[in-house]
Amino acid sequence: QVQLVESGGGLVQAGDSLRLSCGASGRTFSRDAMGWFRQAPGKEREFVAAITWGGFTTYYADSVKGRFTISRDNAKNTNYLQMNSLKPEDTAVYYCAARRGQGLTRNDYEYDYWGQGTQVTVSP
Repeated sequence: QVQLVESGGGLVQAGDSLRLSCGASGRTFSRDAMGWFRQAPGKEREFVAAITWGGFTTYYADSVKGRFTISRDNAKNTNYLQMNSLKPEDTAVYYCAARRGQGLTRNDYEYDYWGQGTQVTVSP
């Protein structure tokens, strides 16, 4: 069974940092693009960041560019989202996703596997 499991969420204050992790099992994702999405209460799920299988190319939403960094460790079948200078508007459930193949995309319907999400809450 293919599983993506996010961890590292929590409650922090504005300006703090968090690092989310996404561990994969049931399949090797070393040849897949990986992405992060988030969904705030009452809002649609939105793209946050994505990374190619080799880790050489990344793609960010404008709202997080310069504050968030996506990375991956294929040996551990894990990818990460380092979030710095967090703002209250970053509050959301964060989801990890995997897309078969190498292409980067911000479209959630193009991702094949999803985690259950981890809550990130940023207080003012």
